Amino acid sequence: MIIEQPAIWLRWLYPHATWRMNKHERAVYLTFDDGPVPAATPFILDTLAEFDVKATFFMVGDNVRKYPELYQQVVDAGHCIGNHTYNHIGGFRHSISEYCANADKANELLHTKLFRPPHGWMRLDQYYKLGQRYRIVMWDLVTRDYSKWLTSQEVLNNVRRYARNGSIITFHDSVKSIDKLHFALPESIKWLKKQGYEFKVFDSQDANCSIFTEK
Repeated sequence: MIIEQPAIWLRWLYPHATWRMNKHERAVYLTFDDGPVPAATPFILDTLAEFDVKATFFMVGDNVRKYPELYQQVVDAGHCIGNHTYNHIGGFRHSISEYCANADKANELLHTKLFRPPHGWMRLDQYYKLGQRYRIVMWDLVTRDYSKWLTSQEVLNNVRRYARNGSIITFHDSVKSIDKLHFALPESIKWLKKQGYEFKVFDSQDANCSIFTEK
């Protein structure tokens, strides 16, 4: 079960993954999963531009195939790109070879060293195999913007309650989330700025990602 902050046992399960960045630095890392899609990506890009914030987009390869112009808009805006598999597949339902091949297929379009598993889960053999080729990036705070049970105010409240130094904050670049993001994303950014947080992205050894802080 994915909750706002991952349990200690889940962090132990994937010990070499990146769950949180420097806890001594007043900075957060905004991430967006599942895009790009026409219903959500343009609004997210416009909002990030309005507040002069950079973020990391963990993209689904097939969405990039369908909407290459949106992928290019994200890259041209200077945001960082991460791999979220080609078909948004769950690791537990696929063999190590199928899962890794799906991630590598996505990377033919994405060209990144960052990987995040859909749903925040994968089998340990997949984790170790992909960890040889990618930096596995998880999260310190998932906003649950995708949940039909939460309001946009409650998504914002999750950010206010759980954000801390070095937080990797996960929103979703998706149809399920966009109605909540219209309110929650700009309000979250305004609140985080008011609290003195700097916004950073990861270095995936890609020209679009220039800032990196060790955990």
